Amino acid sequence: MHNPWQDTTLPAETRAAELLSRMTLEEKLAQLVGIWPGSDAGEDDDADVAPMQSQINSTAPDLETLLADGLGQLTRPFGTAPVDPTERARSLADEQRRIAGANRFSIPAQVHEECLTGFAAWQAAVIPTPLAWGATFDPGLVERAARLIGDSMRSAGIHQGLAPVLDVLRDPRWGRTEETIGEDPYLVGTIGTGYVRGLEAAGIVATLKHFAGHAASRGARNHAPVSIGPRELADVALLPFEMALREGGARSVMSAYHDLDGVPASADAWLLTTLLREEWGFTGTVVSDYFAVSFLELTHQVAGSPGEAAGLALAAGIDVELPAQRCYGRPLLKAVQSGEVAEELVDRAVLRVLAQKAELGLLDPDWSPEPAALADGATVDLDPPAMREVARQLAEESVVLLANRDGTLPLAGTGRIAVAGPLADDVAPLLGCYTFPRHVGVRHADLPVGIELASAFAALRAELPGAEVTLAENAADTEGADVVVMVAGDRSGLFGRGTSGEGCDALDLDLPDGQGALLDELLDTGLPVVLVLLTGRPYALGRWADRLAGCVQAFFPGEEGGGAVAGVLSGRINPSGRLPVGVPRHAGGQPAPYLAPPLGRAGEASSVDPTPLHPFGHGLSYTSFAWDGAAADASTLDTDGATTVRLRVTNTGDRAGTEVVQLYLHDPVARVARPVNRLIGYARVDLEPGRSAEVAFRFHADLSAYTLAPGRRIVEPGALELRLGASSGDLGHTVALTLTGPERAVGTDRTLDCPATVRHLP
Repeated sequence: MHNPWQDTTLPAETRAAELLSRMTLEEKLAQLVGIWPGSDAGEDDDADVAPMQSQINSTAPDLETLLADGLGQLTRPFGTAPVDPTERARSLADEQRRIAGANRFSIPAQVHEECLTGFAAWQAAVIPTPLAWGATFDPGLVERAARLIGDSMRSAGIHQGLAPVLDVLRDPRWGRTEETIGEDPYLVGTIGTGYVRGLEAAGIVATLKHFAGHAASRGARNHAPVSIGPRELADVALLPFEMALREGGARSVMSAYHDLDGVPASADAWLLTTLLREEWGFTGTVVSDYFAVSFLELTHQVAGSPGEAAGLALAAGIDVELPAQRCYGRPLLKAVQSGEVAEELVDRAVLRVLAQKAELGLLDPDWSPEPAALADGATVDLDPPAMREVARQLAEESVVLLANRDGTLPLAGTGRIAVAGPLADDVAPLLGCYTFPRHVGVRHADLPVGIELASAFAALRAELPGAEVTLAENAADTEGADVVVMVAGDRSGLFGRGTSGEGCDALDLDLPDGQGALLDELLDTGLPVVLVLLTGRPYALGRWADRLAGCVQAFFPGEEGGGAVAGVLSGRINPSGRLPVGVPRHAGGQPAPYLAPPLGRAGEASSVDPTPLHPFGHGLSYTSFAWDGAAADASTLDTDGATTVRLRVTNTGDRAGTEVVQLYLHDPVARVARPVNRLIGYARVDLEPGRSAEVAFRFHADLSAYTLAPGRRIVEPGALELRLGASSGDLGHTVALTLTGPERAVGTDRTLDCPATVRHLP
């Protein structure tokens, strides 16, 4: 006879409640904390992968001290140091047996890892960074990638992934720009939802971060305060989270480091409980960003002790302190025993944690720590062919052709090509800061990278065997070349150890490390110069706009990125990527997201023109497209009605290509200042030469809703314009609509997306 909490016929919450009722306070608190083995090995701030890691780790208890009461979480067993995947999967299974065997209820730990650009483990596949996901405008492909990532994590014994990042970029000087999907909430929401669906379909708990508004920090500084109004918070920062929860089914949310108008996000009961749970109906777990509970005491200074910090975070709605115990352990125990913190708050959090463990099968009577991948002596392969294939597709779809003067691109397969730039023959600019080689591997100088990578130079030389492709150290080395390809880029890192990445914020948007000076020298040779950018953010290109023969942008494109860029340069790949964030003209012209009201645009009131050189959604192709027939099935609809907007697209060029049709909403008159144009739909359209397709968008009036006042979102009658175009700056087709009927308040049941269908015409 099994215990009630092991009865798999009962709902997860019922099983969790049965178990909770039998636990001591110490056993309850043990489920709210974790350990991070190996994180203190270096005891060196320069090796930290989380802020203040070295200082805080000095107070963490060891495993033996914790095991008798149980353990909630096990932090990054693969992502903290280089380990052989198969050996670590076996040792993790042994650790789980030990953890479960040491407590009264045989409860194992829930194991989490980073997975922003793939499973962050040695020898694991590296897909492009999230900014590149945004450039694909392809949520289906991102979903497939996430499913494979989830499968690889499950094969190693992992239960939870700390991804995706749903912060909407507001200023690309922010070091974590590379981790965002872009500057538009609809793009971030739809692409992020695709990732969540894939990860959750694999049985991995997806964790949405960083909740919420983290990317809107003052001065684009990491951890800096956020000062945005309730409308911007609701209509920009919160929308992607709402989409990923409602439509993606994410089961976890991570609190953020910043404060929002003075209230730390990790102590914000309105954000983590009133909004997230009571209004949105979220029933999963809320975990802290690493050390965020401690930061309530140490950096925000809204608590005087670890116990006070624990009480604030628990009351706000944080269920689990990550990555290890500091506040939710003995300090919280004392606070509950003294009556300073109600035990009911502990019970609330533990119930959620245990219910999730029940969902994951960790409370089942037949639970086994052995992942299926280890059955019959098999090995764990974290970079299988299917994973490399989806990494290749993502990389190829994400490369953006920014400029192509006089048809310089694609390059001829013959002649002499000089490749220049300090990163041209380096694999670093292929990899974002949350890839294992850049996150952890840089601390192990003698460690093989663990995956097959080709630099831009090596990939181009392999791509064009009939051409003489040479490496040029400086402008003088380009003599005799027919064309110069300069590779400019970032080296990702953490907390100042790179030009892009967490804690690597930029003063301006000039090309880093003097690469702009080299570009000037190359252009002064008079040779045609093609600029290839392998970066984690957009950089200002205005000073070279009229001199470059071509320009290609890739955002840390991953293990197959070198080949993808080379394929675009050769013409083997017809580029289809579109900018998820605008490319500025001037290094100091930011922040200037396209999602701005009229006063946020160029005008006579200011001498500064924030207009980007290349706008959000921009991207060129090696073929041409014609659009016609834009119309709506109904031009008048109720404020709760819907219609279909149609457009015909024809490939008028001589090669197959992909057009990305973008649908924007323009509200001529609103009761608060609204963005001039706002993305509400998009579709990738693959066409052979001479062929046409009809693109149809299902528009619901809810998509015109906006926040009138805190907590009040409305759809109002009046005129609207739906604008279709190839970018936010190229909107050549307008469909006028009129909404009739009463003003209508909308809530969390409103329509959030504008589905598109593509019908190829005979």
